[in-house]
Amino acid sequence: MSGHSKWHNIQGRKNAQDAKRGKIFQKISRELFMAVKAGGPDPSSNPQLRLIMDKARAANMPKDNVKRAVDKGAGSDTANYEETTYEGYGPGGVAVLVHALTDNKNRTSSSVRVAFTRNGGALGASGSVAYMFDRRGYIVIEREGLDVDEDQMLEDVLEAGGDDLQTSDEAFEIYTDPKQLAAVRDALAAKDYKLATAELTMIPENTTPVPADKAEQFERMIDLLEDDDDVSEVYYAGELPENTEA
Repeated sequence: MSGHSKWHNIQGRKNAQDAKRGKIFQKISRELFMAVKAGGPDPSSNPQLRLIMDKARAANMPKDNVKRAVDKGAGSDTANYEETTYEGYGPGGVAVLVHALTDNKNRTSSSVRVAFTRNGGALGASGSVAYMFDRRGYIVIEREGLDVDEDQMLEDVLEAGGDDLQTSDEAFEIYTDPKQLAAVRDALAAKDYKLATAELTMIPENTTPVPADKAEQFERMIDLLEDDDDVSEVYYAGELPENTEA
């Protein structure tokens, strides 16, 4: 599989996200809470909870924080969060997909709209850009210190049930059917691979370059969206110039 490296974008934004670690923990706690409400507190029988616990581990979220969120979800707390998706275009016409988990849709809709409109973007109608993205399982194995070549990794990925492999200098990026993510993750872990991340994500079918004169504005919009307490994930079908941080 060829194309732009999702991991490159993730790593490029890592420092900025590290500065917001407390906010990231808050968002993961909300996801843990919802996963427990939907499927119970036992990760062995709740695949979604297992994935979010992996996400928490990758973010270095303290175990006590994870336990509190799980216990809260398993208790009598009646908080009601709703999943919602916003679609639109950023500066330069790049498709953007925003997933949120909110207890107040009016508040979230207003904040998301402001982030778009104040930075040269615009919200679209439901379905306006979602068709440009595919729901996929996504696993990353970093190459540093790993004595495995691409041929061996591809063999192991296919044997584990993965669909595609993308290789860069930094990492092996593995794509799976969403329903097979947990099985592929477990099969690769059983081969003693250390997984940097394993998550469900949205992959753009095609990417387009963000115009250089719009890159700063685009990054500012993405930062505002990611910084929103209600926003869980932001996906975009654009490639930023190499001299940017995102």
